[in-house]
Amino acid sequence: MVRPREGHDQRLISARLDIDPAPQDLRWLHDVFGNSVAVARFSGRAATLRFESHVRMEHIPLDGDSVAIEDYAQRYPFTYSSEDMPDLLRSIERGHHDPYRIVDDWARRFVRKDGQTDTLTMLAEITSTIRRTFTYIARHEAGTQTPVETLQKRQGTCRDFAVLMIEAARALGLAARFVSGYVYAPGLGEGRVGGGNTHAWVRIFLPGSGWVEFDPTNGIVGSRGLVRVAIARDPYQAVPLSGTWAGFPGSADGMDVSVEIALDGQTADDSAAAATILNAAAL
Repeated sequence: MVRPREGHDQRLISARLDIDPAPQDLRWLHDVFGNSVAVARFSGRAATLRFESHVRMEHIPLDGDSVAIEDYAQRYPFTYSSEDMPDLLRSIERGHHDPYRIVDDWARRFVRKDGQTDTLTMLAEITSTIRRTFTYIARHEAGTQTPVETLQKRQGTCRDFAVLMIEAARALGLAARFVSGYVYAPGLGEGRVGGGNTHAWVRIFLPGSGWVEFDPTNGIVGSRGLVRVAIARDPYQAVPLSGTWAGFPGSADGMDVSVEIALDGQTADDSAAAATILNAAAL
């Protein structure tokens, strides 16, 4: 899963996937979430395996200030409409056991006791709290921590933070999904982390704007600097690269991953334009 999803806010201008050695067979499909998946099959032996994706795209981000919410959903709690609920139920179901309601109690801290909880403000506070009070630590091993582990350790990867926020949103009765993609991190001055690698964040369904992006690793509300590649209910459904191979014991000596994003013909950061042409290379 390396090809960004297309939509009104992400338009692919060109996309190329290079694989070395060349596969015997390469086919594309859409999975149950509508993600583009390339399936490659090989014959013969090789010393290395290299996947390189080059993409040029137009990115039109949604800012947090532009999120519009229907009147009935501006205050929390609210109930999704009867038309939306059947399709949102699986994204509201909890994915991790929490017998002592640790995640529930943490999520409820963001709900005002006077009944005047602004929905977007609440979600923005959850996003910024994870950014401020948790420590980001890169981890290349597969899998994620449970939300309870992340709360206890107060540290984790972007995947761990995304899973925590998804479970917190679901504990509040909101529909949330996992997003895998890339983050544009132009320099240290931006304060963003997760660049140079695949990145993970969250989408939450808000009536009036639909699925809205929240990146708890960087405290981003909206999609500025975020390039969606895959969307799923759970992280294991959005693994960028997976597969099987046969070889001698000790043949595998590791894997390197790198992501480079540059603005097309610009040197300023991505806040300089509402619509930005991005050149992305994922290896």
